Amino acid sequence: MDTAAETHRAIDAVWRIESPRLIAGLAKMVRDVGIAEELAQDALVAALERWPQSGVPEKPGAWLMATAKNRAIDRLRRKKMADAKLAEVGRDLEAEQDTIPDCDAALDDDIGDELHGPNYTPCHPVLSREAQVALTLRLIGGLTTEEIARAFLVPEATVAQRIVRAKRVLSEARVPFEVPRGDDRAERLSSVLAVLYLVFNEGYTATKGDDWMRPQISEEALRLGRILAGLAPEEPEVHGLVALMEIQASRFAARTGPSGEPILLLDQNRARWDKLLIRRGLAALNRADELGGSGPYVLQAAIAACHARARTADETDWPRIVTLYGFLAALTPSPVIELNRAVAVSMASGPAAGLALVDELLAEPSLKSYHLLPSVRGDLLKKLGRLDEARVEFERAASLTENARERDLLLARAEAARS
Repeated sequence: MDTAAETHRAIDAVWRIESPRLIAGLAKMVRDVGIAEELAQDALVAALERWPQSGVPEKPGAWLMATAKNRAIDRLRRKKMADAKLAEVGRDLEAEQDTIPDCDAALDDDIGDELHGPNYTPCHPVLSREAQVALTLRLIGGLTTEEIARAFLVPEATVAQRIVRAKRVLSEARVPFEVPRGDDRAERLSSVLAVLYLVFNEGYTATKGDDWMRPQISEEALRLGRILAGLAPEEPEVHGLVALMEIQASRFAARTGPSGEPILLLDQNRARWDKLLIRRGLAALNRADELGGSGPYVLQAAIAACHARARTADETDWPRIVTLYGFLAALTPSPVIELNRAVAVSMASGPAAGLALVDELLAEPSLKSYHLLPSVRGDLLKKLGRLDEARVEFERAASLTENARERDLLLARAEAARS
C-alpha cells in the first residue's frame, strides 16, 4: 500500500471538510477574507509537507488552525504593520496563541458561528449574483477556480477575476465575517438559499453546453444545504430547500438515456429514482412542516413530493400540485411560476385549460426569450392535435436554448409533430 498516497487522500478529505471553518475563523481574526484564504492555503501546504512523515493528527482541524495562526503572527511581525487596527489584530492573535490547545474541541466538535459566517458573507448584497456564486463555491464548497469555471462553462480567468474582485469589494466595504442579526439575517439567509438553489439548478438542467446535467454541481449545492440545515435547525425554509434538492436529486439516474439524451419527468423510469434521497427529502419536508414552514422553498418541496410519492406518472396528484402552485404564485408572483401552474392545470383539467393560461403569458416581456414557454405551448398544441402550430413552437424553443442536448430533444419533437 502506498502510504504517502493514502495520506494525501486523507489530506484532501480533511481540507474539503475543514477549509470553510478554517477560513471563517481566520477571517474573523485578520478581518480580510483574501488574507484568510492565503493563510489557510499556507497551512495546507504545511500539512502536505509534514503529515506524510508524521501522520494525520488526531484533530486535523485544530492542527491546521494552529498552523495558520502561527503564519498569521509571523506575517504581522514580518511586515511590522503600523496600522493601528492591524496591530490590534496582531495582539489578538498573540493572545489567542496561548489558547490554541483549548480551542481543539471547538474546532473539531462545535462549529458554532464559524461556519455561519462564510455561509452568509459570500452572499452579501454588495456582491453581484455571479460573484456570490463563485465565492460561495470557492470558500464554502472548496472548489478550485478551474472546477467552478468548468462547471459554468466560462473561462477560468473570468471566474478568478470575479473571486478577486469579490474579495476586494468585501474588504473595501468592511463587511464583517459574522452572522447577521435581526431583519438583516432573514434577508441574507434568503440570499444564501437563492444562491444554493441557483447552483443546484445549473447542475440539474445546464443552461448551456453539451450535457443536459452536471450532477456534481447539484451535489455540491446539496452538500452545502445539508450543512446549513445543521447550522440553522429552526429555519423551515432551509429544510424546505434541502427537501427540494434531495427529491430532485433523486431523479438524476432516470433523467438521461444511454447516450445522455434527456428523458422528461413523465417518461422517466421511476424505479431508477433514488429511494434514499426521496426518504431524506420527505423527512426534511416533514421537519419544515413541523416548524410551520409555508415559504416558497417549502411549497416547491411539497410539489416535488407529490411527484416522489406517485408510483407512476398517472398516480400524480395534479389537483394538489395546482393548489400548491396557486399558493406559490400568491406568495412570490412570477411568470415562470404561472407557466408551471399552467402545466399542472393541463394535467389536472386537460390541455385546452392549460393552453388558455399559457396564451395569457405570451405578451410577458420577461418570457420573450425563455425557451420553456414555446416548449410548453408546443406540447399542449400537440396534445390538442394542432401539429403544425406545435412544430413551429418546438422549433422556436430549440432556437432559444443554449443547451445542445435540449436543442436536439426539441428539434426531434418538432420533427415528430410534422403532419
